[in-house]
Amino acid sequence: MFADFQAGVDAYDAGDYATAYKEFKILAEQGNAEAQHMLGMMYYEGKGVTQDYKEAVKWYHLAAEQGDDAAQRELSFMYRYGNGVIKDRVLAHMWINIAASNNEDLKSLRDTVEGNMTSEQITEAQKLARECIKKNYKDCG
Repeated sequence: MFADFQAGVDAYDAGDYATAYKEFKILAEQGNAEAQHMLGMMYYEGKGVTQDYKEAVKWYHLAAEQGDDAAQRELSFMYRYGNGVIKDRVLAHMWINIAASNNEDLKSLRDTVEGNMTSEQITEAQKLARECIKKNYKDCG
């Protein structure tokens, strides 16, 4: 079955979440990181689907493992606030640090996350981020 990412975005922007979901789901299952991120967003927001933070985390993780910095940012939020996962400042920092290494605009957000952490937690998060990058974002928290 053929799916079209832009058709999904257009449907999403128009509020046609059923069509957006169909387009994104096909592409996400084929490994498209942008579609995985969008599905994560839909589950996070409860648009076109029942709101489900755990399902959002699943799709964000799949996209983040492919280097999608937007999904990495979203995972940071999920860990920061404990949405769909156990609240974990170290993993929140790890993901935003990774995202910031790929997107300069996210460095201030990383600094904000650091504001609520001990120096030991920051050191641990930085170590985990380095290890995660070496593993090409696979199996990272």
